Amino acid sequence: MSSEIKGDGAIRRASLYGSHPEMTYAGVLSFMRRKYSRELDGVDVAVSGIPLDLATTFRPGARLGPAAVRAASVQLAELMAFPWGFDPFDELAVVDYGDCYLDAHNPLGIPEAIRAHARAILAGGARMLTLGGDHYITYPLLQAHAEKYGKPLSLIHFDAHCDTWADDSPDSLNHGTMFHKAVKEGLVDPATSVQVGIRTWNEDFMGFNVIDAPWVHAHGAGAALERILSIVGDRPAYLTFDIDCLDPAFAPGTGTPVAGGLSSAQALHMVRGMGPVNLVGMDVVEVSPPFDHSELTALAAAHIAADLLCVLRNRKVAARAG
Repeated sequence: MSSEIKGDGAIRRASLYGSHPEMTYAGVLSFMRRKYSRELDGVDVAVSGIPLDLATTFRPGARLGPAAVRAASVQLAELMAFPWGFDPFDELAVVDYGDCYLDAHNPLGIPEAIRAHARAILAGGARMLTLGGDHYITYPLLQAHAEKYGKPLSLIHFDAHCDTWADDSPDSLNHGTMFHKAVKEGLVDPATSVQVGIRTWNEDFMGFNVIDAPWVHAHGAGAALERILSIVGDRPAYLTFDIDCLDPAFAPGTGTPVAGGLSSAQALHMVRGMGPVNLVGMDVVEVSPPFDHSELTALAAAHIAADLLCVLRNRKVAARAG
């Protein structure tokens, strides 16, 4: 850990690499104290927030999610990452790109605002780690990623809900129908995609491979991870983690909580095992701070996002080693 500067690394850090001493309870907040920047030269991953909750069907508040996850991430920037035993930022260049600007009073302009935000980051050569915001944001993000990486993508979807309820309206903002649209548009291939933690019913899962929550509880997170890896293979994949995949005991601060979900430990085991996957984009969504307790939900989301960065760090090191 460098002593070049002390405090407020989010705005004072010169290099994209390394970490600096911070008081965990003070200073300018960014995700894991990364530098705030919209300059993307040499950047591996741009973390950004999309503060939207106009598409929720039950409890609101996810517009406050990105700020809460950033605040919860500060302790994760203090020590070497567990169980990895390294500082991911010694090898991985990460910036906090700030938040996508949305005009909440012009809802029909929101999808294009999100696509434009994503296109700018992807055009700069960085991968995206996005903090939601409700789950609708994944739909325009998938559109932008499919433009960049080709379609269809494989989808790794952690959630209590399948989000494939029918919706043929081109203008609707609905966080329960966007994967119906994504399949219809050919953005994702359900045969090489997987939904994990599902525990709500739908008459049509649209061909997705489903590893529901009872299956994970019965067979274990390790067996679930093996199934995920076998389904997705080495195809370009987008990972989306709706925090309500976790049981409300671990993530009470979310818009549509459902009992019987995964534990934090089960979810982290699977996320940490994503090393073989060609992750081209990632998001963590549906943190609703007004319904949270002691930052439980924001902390879980911050850990998931941090572990995804560790996965990408290892892939970068392995690729460089040949």
